Parts: sequence; C-alpha cells; structure tokens
Amino acid sequence: MRRHTSRLNKNECPGERNDQMAIEPPMSADRVLDRLGFRAGERGTHTCRTIMLEDLARLLGTLPQDAPREDYVRSIVEDNLLGKQTTSTRVLTAQRLSELYALDPAIPLFRTLRRVWALDEDGRPLLAMLCALARDPLLRATADSVLDTPPGEDLSRQRVKDAVRDEVGSRLNESSLDKTVRNTASSWTQSRHLTGRSRKIRRRVSATPGAAAYALFLGYLQGHRSQRLFQTPWTKALDATARDLMALAAEAKRLGFLDMKIGADAVEVRFPSFLTAQEDLSIHGTD
Repeated sequence: MRRHTSRLNKNECPGERNDQMAIEPPMSADRVLDRLGFRAGERGTHTCRTIMLEDLARLLGTLPQDAPREDYVRSIVEDNLLGKQTTSTRVLTAQRLSELYALDPAIPLFRTLRRVWALDEDGRPLLAMLCALARDPLLRATADSVLDTPPGEDLSRQRVKDAVRDEVGSRLNESSLDKTVRNTASSWTQSRHLTGRSRKIRRRVSATPGAAAYALFLGYLQGHRSQRLFQTPWTKALDATARDLMALAAEAKRLGFLDMKIGADAVEVRFPSFLTAQEDLSIHGTD
C-alpha cells in the first residue's frame, strides 16, 4: 500500500498576525491530506486494538449524522453507550475510535463515511476497513500481505509480521509485534477478507456500490484522477475486477454518491455531494 508522510499534530498554534492581513502560504500536499483525515507515521491503533467494528456500528447507529465530535466522546465516556466497565476503558475506547475514524464531521473522511454508512448496510465492514486503512499506518502496512494472498489460501503470519516490522523498525518488541499481528488479522476478519480463528484463510469480499464510492473517494482525495482512480490501494481492498469496479461506480452514480462521465479514452469522477467547494479546491490538481 502506498504510504504518505504527514504530521499528526492538528493542534499547532497559528502564527501571530500583525494588523495587516497576512498572506498564508499554500498548504503542502501532506498537510492537505492530514486535514482531509489521512494519518501517517510509525504509530498506530493496532498495537492494542482492532477496527472495533461492533463498537463503531453501535455508535453510528445511535448518534445523528450531524452530531459534533463532542457528542461522540460524551456518549462513549459519560453515557457509556458501548457498555465498557471502567471510566479509563471508556476514555481509551473514545481515543482509539477517534484515531481510527476521527469521529468529527468537519473531517471529510469521517463525514463521508457516515453518509455512506447510513445508506449501505451491507458495505459497512468494508467501509470501516477503508477508513481505518487511511488512518492507521500499522494496519495499512499489512494490506498487501493480506490482499495478495489468493482466496482459499492460509494467510502467512510471518509475512504480516515482517510487514509491520518494516514499518516500525525496532520500535516494537517481539511481544508487541505479535499482538499487532493478531489485532490486524482480527480486523481483516471483521472486514470479511479473512475467515477462521487461529488459522486465517483468505476469502474474497463482495464490494457494494457504497464501498466502491468510498474507495474511489479516498483515491480522489489523494489526487488520483481518470483511470488511475480505479487502480489505487483503496480499490484493491474491494477484490473487484476493473469491469466490476466500473459497474459499481455506475450504480454509485445512480444512488447519488458521485458524478461520473465516461469518454472515449477517459473517465471523469467527482464527488460534489461529499466535499465542500473549498475542500475540493484544496485538493484540485494535487495529482
């Protein structure tokens, strides 16, 4: 899976301004990706948690789509919506879910996830995986190990472990590496790419129009356009052929997830219902 670099700190203090209007320099591509919701670095949630699909489903099934971030945190920590036994566990759960999904409608990755989630129940496991892949470098590091395993074959635990080690270097000891491998394998099982308990076997997932739209959207945010939009790490996670992807995109257009125009030798896909004009402008031409 292609990696990008980006600073994770979103609480940087703005520079002091004088009385005259300051001219802000254009943001780098990495900074744009950071604001859109992508996360990078050597650290990830999967050292201690999975994609927590059940918790995410309960949370999104309870709060309205326009709920602010504060409501998500309050529901988890104060209201104990997810039924955790201790306050410290509730706080940690809120933190981990925020790392994986942002839980903030101001962030396009999460805002779009919420919209598609509400309309595509069958695609929810894939939607959760796609968002988590965009936000957890450790999970993202294991993607090729899983996705390149032919359906019906056993997943190579050693290959997954080597992929994580390549990502983090010497930062994790053997015990932490083993736990990360178990957690990532569990996440890929929750997304239905794997089946089994101790022995993980690759299976082919069935992509939905909503999951396809979200995968194309992630590629669009990264600056991919035309045919390249259908050949990204995100679309790879759908286990779909090129013909299947085009058919899924056509259905996604019918459902209002995207706009698509097909020419003689090119295809144009845009997401006017997912992005504000300013957000679309910020990523235009970053390919």
